[in-house]
Amino acid sequence: MKKIVLNLFAVALVGTTIVACKSDVKDAKTGEAETVVENVEANKYKADADQSMIIWKANKIVGGHEGTINVSKGVAELEGDKLVGGSFIFDINTIKCTDIPETEEANANLIGHLKSVDFFDVEKFSTAAFEITKVDGNNISGNLTMKGIKKNVTFPATVSVNGDDVTISSDTFTIDRTLWNIMYNAATSDDVAASLGDKLIKNDVEIKILVKAKKA
Repeated sequence: MKKIVLNLFAVALVGTTIVACKSDVKDAKTGEAETVVENVEANKYKADADQSMIIWKANKIVGGHEGTINVSKGVAELEGDKLVGGSFIFDINTIKCTDIPETEEANANLIGHLKSVDFFDVEKFSTAAFEITKVDGNNISGNLTMKGIKKNVTFPATVSVNGDDVTISSDTFTIDRTLWNIMYNAATSDDVAASLGDKLIKNDVEIKILVKAKKA
């Protein structure tokens, strides 16, 4: 009995920790794709593929996984020190899991599963794209395309310029993966959620976008 009580306490403590961390993460505003306006007069900054990435975290009922997806190419557009546009291509084949050592078989199994039809289906959709449509103060809006589905998302970010270098760093925000048809073990209804039990993967995925670029 004592062991059961301790286990229940541990689960409750983990759940409390997840809720506490979640309070600092805001949902991205998501809507229909918007028109991208080209800024021909803006200065172009080429993204560094090694240092520019999506940092992701997917949560289960208890636990989860996190990792990165790198930019393959991209350009940020600035007028003076103000971000006014940009477009970035993310190579899904670069997806990494950072919470399991790369030397462990579980890491390779997870990456293989994420690339499969259950998740990103990289044989058909090897890239994701983000095109900035609007910058309003600290909020960046852009069309995020994954698995051939394009939605506009808005999230807060910080833009810093140092000479010929620019860094764009978003706050951590969440998107609903099911809007991009990533449905594996998703809670599509209360009945489905109950049947999945601890195999359920939450619909909301935590995202942080980091771009480091140099003036072209």
